[in-house]
Amino acid sequence: MMPIKKAYGYVTRINKGETQVLVFQHPIAEAGIQIPKGTVKSQEDAYQAVIREIKEETGLENIRVEDLIAEDLWENADGAIHHRSFYQIRVSDVPDEWDHQPQGGGDEAGLTFHFFWISSEHEVELIKGHGDYLNLIFT
Repeated sequence: MMPIKKAYGYVTRINKGETQVLVFQHPIAEAGIQIPKGTVKSQEDAYQAVIREIKEETGLENIRVEDLIAEDLWENADGAIHHRSFYQIRVSDVPDEWDHQPQGGGDEAGLTFHFFWISSEHEVELIKGHGDYLNLIFT
């Protein structure tokens, strides 16, 4: 079986000289705190997918993809293998926190995500797999 391609975005900003990463509280408790991510569609690559996912999930428009920081194969809880691509994305002039309804449809239709910033990889507990490469951001 082919791995499912996923694109993850570590959205970063500099606030008072400190790097911060954007996370969100999912309204479904067991979905926990996450970073923006999603499935790569058949007509796009992971780079295009991460841009689309960031815009759909966060509502942010002025984003700049800095770098592909990691790729791996990862086994999800359901046994599916994911080919994950993690990107660092830079933003500026963004709020400290906000709520947004994702625009991608599907399982997220009608939900509201609460976005906020973290300043270290241990500040919150992200859902499994989402914090795997935070150490590359907070160096």
